[in-house]
Amino acid sequence: MSTWFAETFPNVVYQGWTGDTGWWTAIFQTLFMTFWSAVFGGLLGLVFGVGLVVTAPRGITPNKTLFWIFDKVVSVFRAVPFIILLAFIAPFTKLIVGTQIGVNAALVPLSLGVFPFYARQIQVALSEVDAGIIEAAQSIGASFSQIIFGVYIKEGRSEIIRVSTVTLISLIGLTAMAGAIGAGGLGNMAVAYGYNRFANDTTLVATILVLIMVLIVQVTGDWLAKKYNHK
Repeated sequence: MSTWFAETFPNVVYQGWTGDTGWWTAIFQTLFMTFWSAVFGGLLGLVFGVGLVVTAPRGITPNKTLFWIFDKVVSVFRAVPFIILLAFIAPFTKLIVGTQIGVNAALVPLSLGVFPFYARQIQVALSEVDAGIIEAAQSIGASFSQIIFGVYIKEGRSEIIRVSTVTLISLIGLTAMAGAIGAGGLGNMAVAYGYNRFANDTTLVATILVLIMVLIVQVTGDWLAKKYNHK
């Protein structure tokens, strides 16, 4: 089997498993970027998403000014192509992490690139929460935080899980472009060491590994969404 693999995928074997250009390194870099960008971008997106819902004209605390700010910030960042965002915020990235290249540097544009998408997803998910339940909570004197966490988040958790799954899958795709600033990862492996060097076997294996990650996220997300769907 090992002989067949070496003969069929010579460039894959040549890359090795360890070292700066090894497969384990590329897998770790992709997981590292995806996880931390999901944490930072997810929290930012959740704040803006909730803000868009509660400050809307029919929200629990209508505020035209705040709603306008939330809406415009999300719209502007969502309109900027990710590859342009990488270059545009390079000075800000250096200010935050001390460098413009590498895996850590990629976390800043990845977080800022994914948060507007997630914010809109959260806005849609929470807007579908039954208005009657919200009104009932308000009528018994529930506080702002109790309505947010006890009604919006609790009632919409199944849909939140679904949109989080979609966002994670999108984020895995964005990590491929992060290779433009030396972040590495499987996307960079497929392009820099596969496509650019006509090593089709390297491109194939890197693509398969990305697809496996996406499949794991999708299956896990679907299972969790179904588990927490109380309808």
